Amino acid sequence: MTGLGAITPIGNTVSAYWDGLSQGVSGAAPITRFDASKFKTRFACEVKGYSPDDYFPTKEGRKMDIFTQFALIASDEAIKDAGIDEGVDKDRVGVIWGSGIGGLTSLQAECIAFAKGDGTPRFNPFFIPKMIADSASGNISIRHKFRGPNFVTTSACASSSDSIISAFNYIRLNMADVMVTGGSEAAVTESGVGGFNALKAMSERNDAPEVASRPYDKERDGFVLGEGSGALVLEEYEHAKARGAKIYAELIGGGMSADAYHITAPDPEGNGVMLVMKNALRDAGISPEEVDYINTHGTSTPLGDGAEIKAIEKVFGEHAYNLNISSTKSMTGHLLGGAGGIEAVAAILAMQHSLVPPTINHFTDDPELDPRLNFTFNQAQAREVNVAMSNTFGFGGHNTSVIFRKFKE
Repeated sequence: MTGLGAITPIGNTVSAYWDGLSQGVSGAAPITRFDASKFKTRFACEVKGYSPDDYFPTKEGRKMDIFTQFALIASDEAIKDAGIDEGVDKDRVGVIWGSGIGGLTSLQAECIAFAKGDGTPRFNPFFIPKMIADSASGNISIRHKFRGPNFVTTSACASSSDSIISAFNYIRLNMADVMVTGGSEAAVTESGVGGFNALKAMSERNDAPEVASRPYDKERDGFVLGEGSGALVLEEYEHAKARGAKIYAELIGGGMSADAYHITAPDPEGNGVMLVMKNALRDAGISPEEVDYINTHGTSTPLGDGAEIKAIEKVFGEHAYNLNISSTKSMTGHLLGGAGGIEAVAAILAMQHSLVPPTINHFTDDPELDPRLNFTFNQAQAREVNVAMSNTFGFGGHNTSVIFRKFKE
């Protein structure tokens, strides 16, 4: 990994994001993007102080959905950080991006406008390119003239992590030297909030939104919707070395699996999650005892949190008690298809700073969870992190794990 980028509910650059993570900042607040007064959930983790005019010429910004804007902002930071805009063969640089929903803001706006009209089809000529999920990867490649493999992965909340593994494999297959990867999401809309409310998936703690995302707490009542983007530049080692690039970490393995259980609910025994972590460990060629930190999926849902912890205990055995476990969704909320991107960045930064970001908002122990496990509750913990795993799981039973190792010459 030679470049990192982020725009998140707790910081609009990588350094600001890390400050928020390490300090345990909550990104949850009342929704400002629309009038949510009649919704069951009236808060979210929005990107703060965001205006597209701060990043794009007005005409350019109007041609892109906000999820694509977030993708360009994070990828621009990662590309600049890696220094790959000049002096590399752009035929060998690709973009594989992740988004679970794509241009929901644009889709909703156009459908509402049509419904309010007289039935005459008057649609924005940019509607389709704004709405389709692959506009993110397409715009990144066009902006930087990267002509290598280019597509978007869509697997609900596992989308970004699947994009990272796909990028990893394209380099392993010698189809690219460098891949820009990660994911973005912007679903804080009436349809996004209303839809997840209908599923009874989101917290309704409107009286105290800043403490609503509370993974592993007995009183957790659902996830908090987030938005933003995380980007990474993944580069073949000899290529990076030859150009003198700084290297943050190595991506050493990735695993995928399916719950094959239910379209929205996790397997309560965590069988698919066990399988995905075993697959990732096998691909990385390491033992469970070599992992120091797991950035968990940990969405703050009653069923999902428990299933993941059951799986961790079964895969890691006694070593589970030596791990640091934390859910950064307690601070950022759940970015859906963008979650894997910002959480991979968090795992890499934990290695860089020898500091595990916390699981904030813990008030009451869950008697169903083993108290001997180190959930890194409420405060960051200093620790040498040589190997970190990041888990992301999505509706449809999609499970993905990626494993990073601190880079050493």
